[in-house]
Amino acid sequence: MDFVSRDGKGDLACSDVEALLLLGHEHARAGRHTDARNCYAQAMQHGHHDAQAALGVSLVAHDPKSPQDGIRMIIDGSNNGGAEAARQLAFMAAAGAGVPQDWHAAVNLLRRAAELGSPAARTELALLADETIPSSPPPTIWRELQDRIDLTAHLRTPEPQKAFQVPRIFTIGEFISPKICDWLIECARPKIQPAKIFDSATGQSGVDRGRSNSAAEFTFADPGMILAILRARIAHATGLAIQGLEHTQVLHYAPGEEFAAHFDFLNPAVPSYAQEIAARGQRLATFLIYLNDDFDGAETAFLDLDWKFKGSKGDAVFFWNVDTAGQPDRRTRHAGLPPRSGEKWLLSQWIRGRA
Repeated sequence: MDFVSRDGKGDLACSDVEALLLLGHEHARAGRHTDARNCYAQAMQHGHHDAQAALGVSLVAHDPKSPQDGIRMIIDGSNNGGAEAARQLAFMAAAGAGVPQDWHAAVNLLRRAAELGSPAARTELALLADETIPSSPPPTIWRELQDRIDLTAHLRTPEPQKAFQVPRIFTIGEFISPKICDWLIECARPKIQPAKIFDSATGQSGVDRGRSNSAAEFTFADPGMILAILRARIAHATGLAIQGLEHTQVLHYAPGEEFAAHFDFLNPAVPSYAQEIAARGQRLATFLIYLNDDFDGAETAFLDLDWKFKGSKGDAVFFWNVDTAGQPDRRTRHAGLPPRSGEKWLLSQWIRGRA
């Protein structure tokens, strides 16, 4: 792309630097990470601190990786006044990803990102404070919102209720609030694409006719304090290490779309699965949260138990994919049934045996 608009000193004009950043994001969404990094680096050279953070995220999340360099860039971008850099660092502090885990530091960084103008940080801060941002917010509002956040309440996990002893299945009512459900759906909408399965023949993810729904995956490049809190609560509810959580997904089912009968564990008798288990551990548990309930049908059906679960908005169900001896439990065969009307949104979290 040829940037021709320049200021009197021969430097890129502000609008051109912003265009470079946007072009970098476009390349990144398309998987053209080398091109994205080139755009970020050019914008960074002209003092764009969020471009510095975007380059840092790319170095952490995408091959060829250089995590230490990437983390340093994100920290520098935040220290230099980058709004999105501060929001990224808030997520990292909340999750303990690349920096020490510190919830209070994370909230401070989220507030700073809001003060610096990050729309996403402002939305999250308001959600965590359970407040509405006025149309003309005063400069002091972000500190006021921070002071209203009750971290202890947000991290508290309701007691799971046992639905089945064998296989081990639990439900949790009102696991997250309706407002958080709505926020997750809106975050997922722009990222939705055909859902994939792990192909045992190739060892790669691919589209399969047995799974016709769509999915949005959230990675290190999709920061969010709320997502970090949610993942921490899922880990606490299951008693499993947070380091074992795979990328969080939000699933979408239009009328007639389904995920046919399947298991979530990886079969160790299949060579490609055995390699995956050796590298990252068995997929021990599955945690699902219903993000809406204005649809008909679309239950999570456990076929060998003759039991279907359809949660209200914010309710959760989780189950162990292995038995108490750690072996694949074939009684967990389940399906995501199709909606008869309306559309279904569901958060899905798989949890491995190791990071």
